Amino acid sequence: MVKKIALFAFLTVSLLDIIGIIFKIDSLTFIFKPFILLALLFLYSQSVEYRNRWYAMALIFCFFGDVFLLYSGENVFKFGLSFFLIAHLLFIAVVVKRIKKVSFVNSLMGLIPFGIVLYLLLFLLKDSLKDLFIPVLIYGVVICIFGIVSLIDFLNTKNKKSLLMLLGAIVFIISDAILVINKFYNAALVLQVSVMVTYIFAQYLIYSSMVSDKRNLIKN
Repeated sequence: MVKKIALFAFLTVSLLDIIGIIFKIDSLTFIFKPFILLALLFLYSQSVEYRNRWYAMALIFCFFGDVFLLYSGENVFKFGLSFFLIAHLLFIAVVVKRIKKVSFVNSLMGLIPFGIVLYLLLFLLKDSLKDLFIPVLIYGVVICIFGIVSLIDFLNTKNKKSLLMLLGAIVFIISDAILVINKFYNAALVLQVSVMVTYIFAQYLIYSSMVSDKRNLIKN
């Protein structure tokens, strides 16, 4: 019952935040966006018997990243980016712990697509980023590593848990790509909405991967 309430809370605050973006109701966004990750953390705590501390910490860092990105300004953006960078390092730690073996072929298969995406995005935005080029580059490398290790894990196991994590990483990268395009290249309402929809979906996919082991689920 508590898990259902937690899921309802997560979906509700997510929907209210998206409504706030669509109708440009800043108060809704400021109130409910920070609660998305808190609701997901609560949902996770009610879903499994044994919590992964790295994943839980990643959600907390994402929460702080969300809070900072509510505000405008270059320094605030850097703080928000830093919190998300740490969150992705923690996501990477979660996935790396799952990987039992690493082959050259699988590593290459992961490096090529994510490397190409990062290169194309930076090429598009290099003139717009200015002083933020290096911070965005570092963040981009880290999130691509998240994608690479997730793909390696999936190629090794081909199971539901690794597939959900890989999809979560890919959608997260898509969300961040849309975010920087909207912020530094061509701002548009449809892009703002797309950022949040893909971000929420990515977080839920990663959560789904973390709770996919039925042996660790809380029996309701």
